[in-house]
Amino acid sequence: MSELTVVGVGADGWDGLSPAARQAVEAAEVLMGSARQLALVPDVAEKIAWPSPLSESLPGLLETYQEQRICVLASGDPTFHGIGTTLTRLLGPEAVRVIPHPSSVSLACARLGWPQDQVEVISLVGHPLELVHPHVQPGRRLVVLSWGSHTPAEVAQLLTERGYGGSAFTVLEQLGSPAETVRTTAARDWDHPVDALNVIGIECRPDPEAKLLSTSPGLPDDAYESDGQLTKREVRAVTLSRLAPVPGQLLWDVGGGAGSIAIEWTRHHPSCRAVAIERDPDRAKRLDRNAAGLGVVVRTTVGAAPEALKDLESPDAIFIGGGGTKPGVVETCWEALNPGGRLVMNGVTLETETLIAHWYAELGGDLVRLSVQRASPVGGMTGWRPAMPVTIWSVTK
Repeated sequence: MSELTVVGVGADGWDGLSPAARQAVEAAEVLMGSARQLALVPDVAEKIAWPSPLSESLPGLLETYQEQRICVLASGDPTFHGIGTTLTRLLGPEAVRVIPHPSSVSLACARLGWPQDQVEVISLVGHPLELVHPHVQPGRRLVVLSWGSHTPAEVAQLLTERGYGGSAFTVLEQLGSPAETVRTTAARDWDHPVDALNVIGIECRPDPEAKLLSTSPGLPDDAYESDGQLTKREVRAVTLSRLAPVPGQLLWDVGGGAGSIAIEWTRHHPSCRAVAIERDPDRAKRLDRNAAGLGVVVRTTVGAAPEALKDLESPDAIFIGGGGTKPGVVETCWEALNPGGRLVMNGVTLETETLIAHWYAELGGDLVRLSVQRASPVGGMTGWRPAMPVTIWSVTK
């Protein structure tokens, strides 16, 4: 295949293209893009609208027209949540030439007067609404890429229910086109019909009763729905410090329970991934609800370790919070762990502590016993009530 060109197009269409972008379109024998994008440029070549689903059809489509000069049209900057990234991954960077247009984020920040390097960008195109949650923090500015005309109302409702209904909520429609519209209300007051081509700008302002849900380890225990199988806040913070979340890495949470370790690992960075292994179907459903409510995607595998660990992608970190005494669990986890990976196992029973002591002698690592006491009423005074001590074993492969 000869070099493929990807041209970013704004809502202003042909008039907004640079001379280089126009030349690329005019030189093409085949133009590919969405029906909306194709309608923005003259009929200078054969036009092919994207089929659905695109991901499955794209390789065959490119092969069909490989002997012709192909120009792909994309919205805004093609390498920013766009088809340019997909094509580069598929064909290699040397086979793809990208001519960008200002992205919708650039245009939104220009209209709002926001420094682009100081905003958080969340794409809801093909992604769950709940992904907004981790970014909703006091004073933060967010730019949300909508998936259609329904998105602004859904985001406004999420903010209101989260206790951020007073946030400045701006919907920018048809950016760069003659039909451009910019409207701002409080999130709780948003109630307008919206064009499908829109971007949302949010300045987060918490109501007095809004809960602070940091992305640092150690969320309040009441942030989780639980039947008691929950790694408590202080122990969770120490455990995650040993697991050491790194962007792009994968965690196995063996014996997921309420999912707090997997969820807070994933909240560390949008590219962190987690698989939770939970044998109880009801707990697995509860774990999924907790993940959605706290704005992350955790893949839940229903089954018991070590059998349920077969065929999973090799992890960079493993937490064994339940089922560790079952024969073969630690061996299977250690074998699957990538080099440089971290394994952390917690125990509160004598049986689990005995197993931990065995593996500590075999593999080394770090052994810590954590004891937490909480203040509580004692008659008319206050005293300390100790929780069960937790033994934490951590080791790097």
